[in-house]
Amino acid sequence: MLQQLKNRDMLSLLDYTSEEIEFLLQYAVKLKAKLHAGETVDILKGKTLGMIFEKHSTRTRISFEVGMQQLGGYGMFMNARDLQIGRGESVYDTGNVMSEYLDGIMIRANSHEMVKELAEHSSIPVINGLTDIFHPCQALADMLTMIEIKGNIKGLKIAYIGDGNNVAHSLMIAAAHLGLHGVVASPKGYEFAEELIPKVQAIAEQNGGSFTVTNDPIAAATDADAIYADVWTSMGQEEEAEQRLKDFKDYQINDALVSHAKDDYMFLHCLPAHREEEVTTSVIDGPNSHIFQQAGNRLHAQKAVLAAVMQ
Repeated sequence: MLQQLKNRDMLSLLDYTSEEIEFLLQYAVKLKAKLHAGETVDILKGKTLGMIFEKHSTRTRISFEVGMQQLGGYGMFMNARDLQIGRGESVYDTGNVMSEYLDGIMIRANSHEMVKELAEHSSIPVINGLTDIFHPCQALADMLTMIEIKGNIKGLKIAYIGDGNNVAHSLMIAAAHLGLHGVVASPKGYEFAEELIPKVQAIAEQNGGSFTVTNDPIAAATDADAIYADVWTSMGQEEEAEQRLKDFKDYQINDALVSHAKDDYMFLHCLPAHREEEVTTSVIDGPNSHIFQQAGNRLHAQKAVLAAVMQ
């Protein structure tokens, strides 16, 4: 399987088979175990990952940089504003030039179309650290966390409640690959991308799961094994913040809403979180919350991706 993944881009989990997703998660488990056992894994010794950031980051930058170091390689931080691409150099030229210097690129960008273009014109693997449509590395960490807490997760119900955004898209694609029953509840006007719904449903059905969308947060939370939230206003949407607070007020993850979930439900959040907006402090800091283990698993899931595509 490693040979099959070598030099592959990681732009969207739609580009990977269910077997490949399962392999990456198993690989992440092994790499995490080796780290905790004190074993050195120099799979990427002598290799360099260029990390391009159009958007600010805490977890993405730290986890990729540390991940490369732990794999024996080097992660080079590059603010897009400091590169020629930020001054008008074409994506075509940037991709070709960077392929001469680097062994891989991770990019956290505004436009998924731009990242696709960069991958098209790069001879080295390109990893999506976040775009406006997808956040695949976050979703892998989410699934890894569920597996650690729940064991066999096939057939479990995961409810994402909030903005049907990039995080929701990748989360539900990953859940579909692993045979979960995924539900997204969003206010009208903020729903999951309509063009992705049949694709996610098809993957879910192939793996014995299901995928539905609704405007009813209670229906989504009912009998859920996991409840997931994201901020109501993401980077670049600050001018919409006041309206979004009004539109999402009935979608807060609070004690009343989670009472409809299973008693041992797990709460997940991709962070950063706005306590008392999308989630109450009682939930996010409560006994069912696994947000910091989830954040930590960004490191291990991404190490599996890095080791697989850059070896």
